[in-house]
Amino acid sequence: MSNKPAILAEGLHKHYGKTHALDGLDLTAEEGTVLGLLGPNGAGKTTAVRILTTLLRPDAGRAEVAGLDVVKDADALRARIGLAGQYAAVDENLTGFENLEMWGRLYHLPGKVARMRAKELLEQFDLVDASRQIVKTYSGGMRRRLDLAASLIISPPILFLDEPTTGLDIRGRLAMWEVISTLVADGTTVLLTTQYLEEADQLAHQIAVVDHGHVIAKGTSDELKAQVGGERLELTVAYKADMNDAVQALRQYSIGEIQIDADHRHIIVPVTQGSQILTAVVRGLDAAQISLDDLALRRPTLDDVFLTLTGRAAEETEELLNISAARPLERSTR
Repeated sequence: MSNKPAILAEGLHKHYGKTHALDGLDLTAEEGTVLGLLGPNGAGKTTAVRILTTLLRPDAGRAEVAGLDVVKDADALRARIGLAGQYAAVDENLTGFENLEMWGRLYHLPGKVARMRAKELLEQFDLVDASRQIVKTYSGGMRRRLDLAASLIISPPILFLDEPTTGLDIRGRLAMWEVISTLVADGTTVLLTTQYLEEADQLAHQIAVVDHGHVIAKGTSDELKAQVGGERLELTVAYKADMNDAVQALRQYSIGEIQIDADHRHIIVPVTQGSQILTAVVRGLDAAQISLDDLALRRPTLDDVFLTLTGRAAEETEELLNISAARPLERSTR
């Protein structure tokens, strides 16, 4: 394994007229891991992907993928990466098998090898039964799976997935997550942009939160969640008259200010090691003869992180600088 990261970006800048899409973006992804790229609408995620996959030249800064410079070594790099964009870019007038065979031949695979690889991928993505059907008859989920299969026709060591599960139902997303996890387990490096925060939580080893064209936070999912506050106990006391006693009983467990909503008999207690103290809390309240209507241990989610860091909720809309404008270019990496 190389000492170099699989993906490295340093000080990337990109302007579209007066719009500063990237403003000193830095990224690192180690081999055999998933780097999740999160950010609000227009943050620069897709622009970053387009630069890293040689579809766009940066105005400043540098980037290497698989040890190759994305500008100087663009031609060589295209044979080492796969890319699946936000929308399934397959020829709907061909069958699934014909689509994969075509991309194999475009990569100069011998005919026999291209056909063999197409059959392997159709089986891997559960498309064997539909392999001879025209793609225009495929469901959205089937098209997404075929698109991802096409990005893997040459078994690239590095894969870029720009919102790969957009438009899929929960079953389709779960199936795609399983495929991605299997690829990474086999050694593939993945850069994943996503509008589904639970997707990054599920798949990413490292997460970079991007806003206004640069990284504003990075780390593991747990590390990012810790930045917005840790665990908290949320309780609803059965009787309003017990509120003060409940607060006094809970003070020994609190690591910060206890929030009290007397009208709704609700108490929020910031804690650490919540799962370990939960039994003691219940026993203490029971000993004080305080009845509860509800008790829960809450942990921050990536939604909390996103909102805290960017001041905006995650938006389930396509990025302002939409990769669909580059569809003819996108497939040139395959």
